[in-house]
Amino acid sequence: MTVAAPDVDVAPRPAAREGLRRLADLAMATIALVVTAPLMVAAAVAIRLEGAGPVIYRQERVGLNGAVFTLFKLRSMRVDAEAAGPVWAAASDGRVTRVGRLLRLSRVDELPQIFNVLRGEMSFIGPRPERPFFVAQLIEAIPGYRDRAVVKPGITGWAQVSYPYGASIEDARRKLDFDLYYVRNRNISLDLRILLGTVRVVLLQVGAR
Repeated sequence: MTVAAPDVDVAPRPAAREGLRRLADLAMATIALVVTAPLMVAAAVAIRLEGAGPVIYRQERVGLNGAVFTLFKLRSMRVDAEAAGPVWAAASDGRVTRVGRLLRLSRVDELPQIFNVLRGEMSFIGPRPERPFFVAQLIEAIPGYRDRAVVKPGITGWAQVSYPYGASIEDARRKLDFDLYYVRNRNISLDLRILLGTVRVVLLQVGAR
């Protein structure tokens, strides 16, 4: 299933460079999985003790070239959080559980996306993947929004370390500038800046909801 293919004018990367990027993703994902496995197990136990419901939350997201894939997260909301349909996350969102609040503040809920990286659906660094429901709205409202899908989505990205948490069309419009900057200028130096920025965001709990 494809939502919308990008049409941004970006010079194609050499296959060798993309191959090296994939190897780097696999290496980082493997190391991250080994290091964070005990933390994910502890979080899973806490979610289970808090109440009934799945530990892993699966959600459709839009990835490379508009292809839809299943993203994995540790569940941080009530099971019935979207009984009325998808909505933007809000500050002090009442749908978030007590354990889920801690997982979101520490970004531990994002750790299962390591498996998305291993499966090749995501990269460690890239534009954050959005849900098809919201992508359809954003494509209509924001010219060029689909162009961010010319590269794989990431667990973290330039927009995530440069702009607060986005929960509206206007936020998405502003974050698009950062995403397209990354699409056109991604390199090792920029990736390292993003990784260092991610450490700051996690430690200071910037923009968590």
